[in-house]
Amino acid sequence: MSKLNALRIKSLTKVGMHSDGNGLHLKIQLSKKTNTLNKSWIFRWGAQGKNSMGLGSLTDVSLADARAKTLECKKMVASGLNPRDERDKVKVEEKAAKAHSITFEKAAKEFIKTNRASWKNEKHAQQWENTLDTYAYPKIGKVPCAEVTKDQVLSILKPIWTEKHETATRLRGRIEKVLGWAIAKGYRAASNAAAYKDNLQPLLPTINKRKRVEHHAAMPYDDVPNFFATIKDDPSTSARALVFCMLTATRTSETTEAEWIEFNLDKSIWKIPKQRMKLGIEHRVPLSMQLVEILKPMNQRESTYVFHGANRFTKPHKKIA
Repeated sequence: MSKLNALRIKSLTKVGMHSDGNGLHLKIQLSKKTNTLNKSWIFRWGAQGKNSMGLGSLTDVSLADARAKTLECKKMVASGLNPRDERDKVKVEEKAAKAHSITFEKAAKEFIKTNRASWKNEKHAQQWENTLDTYAYPKIGKVPCAEVTKDQVLSILKPIWTEKHETATRLRGRIEKVLGWAIAKGYRAASNAAAYKDNLQPLLPTINKRKRVEHHAAMPYDDVPNFFATIKDDPSTSARALVFCMLTATRTSETTEAEWIEFNLDKSIWKIPKQRMKLGIEHRVPLSMQLVEILKPMNQRESTYVFHGANRFTKPHKKIA
């Protein structure tokens, strides 16, 4: 029987095995569902061809490719290997590699999901999501964590390193933590492309400390008494919040997030819970008589927040001590 060729393969309609030699066969089957002929490649080896394995359908594998695969299989048999077992091993390895592969974006979202509960507030999680979504995902979001390179991280940081240095440094730290998570999970080898020391540091310009932070302009000290006098009796919420902030020397967020449940006006004490403190420690703030006199007339039933706006009425009221 002569070897197969393209013309003969096209004309073959007899169901069964058609040999090409060297153990390669074209198998023709009749599909009961479609009543059409399906042609595929089979490699057979061993005594009377008792062992066999598929090499793919004719539509996917050409005659030349089937012959090349047959030669590879014959070499394995000559070496004492089972081609089918070797093929299955490769499939298992590829499946395992795929199972241990994860894109940077997916890894970042898993990291945020894992750590969200331990962060002090939702704003922190939003900052993570916003910076990664704005700067990192467009460039490395679809890249497997195992393949993220130092050059890719630099391409993200360099455009904003000088103009938005604080954002850039936080972003670098977040990328480093995500890749660190990926390393711990086995998605990446133990090499962090976003590490700073002995990695990115020599490649990024050093920013003068004075240029790193732009503080809001401060009011001249001599103008403070007159300014305070103009706002201390102003009944507006914003003016009361500003007076409160000045008399307690607290952060703006600590003031705007203050809730009535935190106050004991009879003892002139404000207890800021640790969840709202930067250091995670409860903070007690003594209230001056002037401040207590400002707070007492305010309607504590109007909102759970001391300084509420239009969007602060939706939160359920807490019992006021």
